[in-house]
Amino acid sequence: MAGKEEMTSVTLNLLKKKMDDFAKERDWEKFHSPRNLLLALVGEVGELSEIFQWKGEVPKGLPDWKENEKLHLGEELSDVLLYLVRLSDICGIDLGQAALRKVQLNAIKYPVKKSNDE
Repeated sequence: MAGKEEMTSVTLNLLKKKMDDFAKERDWEKFHSPRNLLLALVGEVGELSEIFQWKGEVPKGLPDWKENEKLHLGEELSDVLLYLVRLSDICGIDLGQAALRKVQLNAIKYPVKKSNDE
């Protein structure tokens, strides 16, 4: 089954469904209030920050990192993503659409010409 999931295109909707199923199967929905999910997300961001805490500047692609460090980073990034997806779902926010809207707003706020002039 793991091989099949690796071939599946990952979408926010797929992650949202998997997180919803995961919570329902464990009867955890009662714990998934916006506040609780936000606090869990903040905790995961803290764990992600710890990975970089004493590394100084890190070059793109992490060329000097060991595979187990990259694996750990992937796990923590995933925790952050999954809590964010779950939080947006519980709040009734379409995260994909909200993100696209934010990119459009940023393009207006920071036009190419203006950013190239600085």
